[in-house]
Amino acid sequence: MSAEKQMSKVAYDQLDKDADRILQLIEVQMENLTMPQCPVFEEVLDTQMFGLSKEINFAVRLGLVDAQDGRDILDHLEVEVSKVHEAYMEKEKNRV
Repeated sequence: MSAEKQMSKVAYDQLDKDADRILQLIEVQMENLTMPQCPVFEEVLDTQMFGLSKEINFAVRLGLVDAQDGRDILDHLEVEVSKVHEAYMEKEKNRV
């Protein structure tokens, strides 16, 4: 594997790990700390998503990650966060 392809793989893997960490943070907050409608929760989510999007943009500008691959990471994270949110809401609905 060429050095350039290796660097691209490392960059993509790191961005994917960062997306997973955001998802884990969201899961922990929803399970232990706060409701998804809470302004603090929304602020954390927005900040984390913004930070990841900036990381991805930086990697794309450096030519380490394809722009579509970067969008795919963000899209996947948004879908997963949505699933966590829906599961939380279902759990709360069943609690009543």
